[in-house]
Amino acid sequence: MDDLQKQPDAENPEQLTGLRLGPISKVAAGIPAVLSAFKMVISEAGFFRGNKALFHLNKKGGFDCPSCAWPDPDDERSGIAEYCENGARAVAEEATAKKLTASFFEQHSVYDLSLLSDYEIGGKGRIAQPMYLPEGATHYQPISWKAAFEKIAEHLNVLPSPHEAVFYTSGRTSNEAAFLYQLFVREYGTNNLPDCSNMCHESSGVALGESLGIGKGSVTLADFYESEVIMILGQNPGTNHPRMLSALQKAKANGAIIISVNPLPETGLMGFNNPQQIKGILGIDPMLTDIFLQVKINGDMALLQALEMLLLEAERQEPGTVLDHDFIAAHTEGFEPLRQHLSGLDFDALVQASGIPEDQVRETAAILKNKKKIIACWAMGLTQHKNAVDTIKEVVNLLLLKGSIGKPGAGTCPVRGHSNVQGDRTMGIYEKPKKAFLDSINQNFGFTPPSEHGYDVVECIHAMYEGKAKVFIAMGGNFLSATPDTEYTAKALRRCNLTVQVSTKLNRSHLVHGREALILPCLGRSDKDMINGENQFVSCENSMGVVQSSQGVLKPVSPKLLSEPVIVCRMARAVLGWRSAVNWEQYAQHYDAIREDIERTIPGFDQYNERVRQPGGFYLPNCNREGSFDTETAKAQFNIAVAETVTLQEDELLMMTIRSHDQFNTTVYGLNDRYRGIYNERRVILMNQADMNRRALQPGDLVDLYNRHSGRVRIARGFIVVPYPIPEGCTATYFPEANVLVPVDSVADKSNTPTSKYVVLSLEKRTAESLV
Repeated sequence: MDDLQKQPDAENPEQLTGLRLGPISKVAAGIPAVLSAFKMVISEAGFFRGNKALFHLNKKGGFDCPSCAWPDPDDERSGIAEYCENGARAVAEEATAKKLTASFFEQHSVYDLSLLSDYEIGGKGRIAQPMYLPEGATHYQPISWKAAFEKIAEHLNVLPSPHEAVFYTSGRTSNEAAFLYQLFVREYGTNNLPDCSNMCHESSGVALGESLGIGKGSVTLADFYESEVIMILGQNPGTNHPRMLSALQKAKANGAIIISVNPLPETGLMGFNNPQQIKGILGIDPMLTDIFLQVKINGDMALLQALEMLLLEAERQEPGTVLDHDFIAAHTEGFEPLRQHLSGLDFDALVQASGIPEDQVRETAAILKNKKKIIACWAMGLTQHKNAVDTIKEVVNLLLLKGSIGKPGAGTCPVRGHSNVQGDRTMGIYEKPKKAFLDSINQNFGFTPPSEHGYDVVECIHAMYEGKAKVFIAMGGNFLSATPDTEYTAKALRRCNLTVQVSTKLNRSHLVHGREALILPCLGRSDKDMINGENQFVSCENSMGVVQSSQGVLKPVSPKLLSEPVIVCRMARAVLGWRSAVNWEQYAQHYDAIREDIERTIPGFDQYNERVRQPGGFYLPNCNREGSFDTETAKAQFNIAVAETVTLQEDELLMMTIRSHDQFNTTVYGLNDRYRGIYNERRVILMNQADMNRRALQPGDLVDLYNRHSGRVRIARGFIVVPYPIPEGCTATYFPEANVLVPVDSVADKSNTPTSKYVVLSLEKRTAESLV
C-alpha cells in the first residue's frame, strides 16, 4: 500500500533531516500572513489574474471563498481585503495558471503519481479535460464528455439495485449543484448520499436537532458584538477559520470575555494582529483570550459539568441571581433531573478528568455566574469523539441554564469547516431524509423517492469493502484522504467497478481507484460560467444561515471544463433517459430554473431568485434564533450524560489529528506550520516532554505509531518526535498522514462520525537496525 502516503525513505536518511523547529508564534496573522498569501497567489495565478480574483473574493456580487464557511459581514465589507491568508491560498490553488492536459497523463503513470506526497500531487495544477482509466491500464487517457457520461450510465444501469451505488458530496458544492445531485440520485432510486458533514459536524447536527429542534447554530455575526462571554471549545480559528479572529477582536473591544478551551495553546486563540488596522500592523494589543483552559483530550464534558455544578451551588447561595429560571420554566424540559444528576457527581473527579486546575475552573464559573449573553463556539475538537453528541448537548445544557439561547448576543455557534457544507444539507444531501422533504419532491417532480435510509460515509466504506456497493461517484472532495482507516478505505475503493471524481485538481482519490475510473474536471468558484452568453451564478449558505450569490470572474484555464450543475444534468440525462420526470435540460440552460424549483421544494427559499440577487443575500429561518424550539414538545431539552474516562495502558497515549497552518482540509499548501514553529515536515508527532522522558525519546527521534482497535493493527511509520505544550498522555499528528491510524469502526454514538480526535496509540522508537 505504498501509494497511499509518501513515507520517509530509510535508505535516504537525508529525507529525515529537513525538519526545522522554530519558536511557537504567540500572535496570528499580521504582516507575515499578508506576505505568505501574496507570495502564493502570485506564484500560482500570476499578478493580474491572482489580484483580480482576490479583489472579488467575498465581495458583494463577487464569488464565495472556496475554503471555510465563516460568514461575511451583513453591512459594509472591507475595501481592502474581505478574506484571510488561507482564503487567499485556496483561491490561489483554484486560480492557478498551471493545467494538466492529456500529455501530462500520457507522461505520468498512475503508479508514478501515487508515489508523490499529497502536497506534490495537489501542486500539479488544474485538470483540463475529462480523463478515463480503463481496467488494467497504467495511464489515464482522454475521453469526451459524451463518452464519459455514457460510461457512467453503462455502470449504473446494470446494477441489480440502485443501492449498490454511492454518491458522495463535498462542502465545496453549490446549492444549485447539490439540489440537482440529490434529485438525480433519488430519482435513480437510492438515498446513498454520504457527505463530508458525516465526518465533521454530524455530531453537532444530531445534538442540536435533538435538544433544540434544529441542527444549525443560532447566532449571527452581529451577536458576537453584543456578547458578554464567548466560549471557544475544540476549535483553532487562527488556522481553520481566520476571519473569525476579526469578529473576536471586535467583540473583545466591545467588552466580551473570551474563554478558550483546547488541548493545544493555538496561536489564533491567544492573539491576533489584524493586518487591516494600524495597531495590528504595529503589533499593539493583540491578545484575544482572557482565560485559556488547557483541557485534556476529551475532557470537555467533565469541564462543562464541573462548571454547571459551581453555577448550581452559586444559585443556592444567591437564589434567583445565577440561573435564568423564567427561561427554564417557559422554554425547557428536564431541568430537575439534570439538577439531581449534577448534584450526585464528584466535583473533584470532574476537575481531574478535565485536566484543568481547580482554581481556573472556579475562575471561569465566577465569570459565567453573572453573565447571560453567552455564545458557545465549537468545531472538530468536540465532534470527533465517541461521546461527541452528549458533549455538545452538555454545551447546550450550560447555555440553557443561563437562558443564553434566542436572545441577542447569545446562542450556539458550531463553526462549519467547508464553505457550503451546511448548504448541501439544506439542499437535501443527507442519507436520512425527512418524510416532509421526500413528500415535497414527490409533489413537485412527480416521482416517488426512496424512503429507506442510505449509507453515510462510514457505512459506504464498509459497503464498498464488502462488495455491497460497486460504483462510487464523488461530487468534489478528496474522499480517500479525508476518511479514516486509509488502508481499509483504499481497499474498499479498489473493489468498486467504477469510481468517478468530479474535481478541479489532481488528488490522491484519483490514484486509488476502482477497476475503471473517471476524472470529470469542473469549474471552480472563481471561474466564469458562461451559458448562452450569460455568466451564471450559484449560491452558498454560510455557517450562520445566510444564502448569498457567488459569481466567478476568471477565464477558465481550459474550454473543456463544465460546471457542477451542468455535469449533474448531463449525467442524469445519460443515466435516466426517457425514465426521468425531471426537465434536466432547462436547468443546464439557466440556473434561475434550478432556484425556482428549490423555492417550490424547500421551505425558507421564498422569492429565491429575487432575494439572492440582493447584496449580501438573505437569512434562512431559524427557530432558535427566533426564540422557539422545534422539538416534539416545543421546548428545549436538557440532557443527562456521564463524563466517562478511558483507562490507558502504561504504553498507550491519546492522539488527535489536526491541521497544519499550511493546509485547508485535505489540501496541503506547503510543508510548514508557521504558528506552531514546525517547518519542512508533516510526519511529526507532538508530545509532552514528560511523555518523551518516560520513553527515553529525544526531539527528532523517529518512531512508528500503532493503533490496535478491535484487534487489527494499524501502523503509521516514520514520524518525528517534536516536544510541544500538550497535556501529558496526549499527542497530536497531522491529517491526512495519520488517518491510517483512525479506526473505521470507532465512531461517535448516534452521529457515526469517525473519532479522529480520540485515537489510542502506542509508539516504537526506530533504531538504526529498524531503518534497514
